[in-house]
Amino acid sequence: QVQLVESGGGLVQTGGSLRLSCAASGRTFSRQAVAWFRQAPGKAREFVAAAINLSGGSAFYADSVKGRFIISRDNAKNTVYLQMNSLKPEDTAVYYCAARPGNWNTSPGVYPYWGQGTQVTVSS
Repeated sequence: QVQLVESGGGLVQTGGSLRLSCAASGRTFSRQAVAWFRQAPGKAREFVAAAINLSGGSAFYADSVKGRFIISRDNAKNTVYLQMNSLKPEDTAVYYCAARPGNWNTSPGVYPYWGQGTQVTVSS
């Protein structure tokens, strides 16, 4: 069992930066694939980024955030981060971290473990 708690959201102006954190509990976290998703009002939850190996050294990003966002993980601290730079109003959403045993995936439906979400609002 893995429990996830996100933090770091807030209100920021266009072009600003935020760093989200996802603190995990559970002894198996280091063996879980982790990813970030987001959901804007009235829209489906969408993939943002995934750490594609257990060390977090490689990553995969949605085209909409590529070059602006960076995912990383610190297994010693049981924490996953999402550094968000050059933020745009269209990045406004509730951001969720998710974990699953096995390989990473861009589909939210295959992740059994979710945090409660943290709101990110980018003003124009």
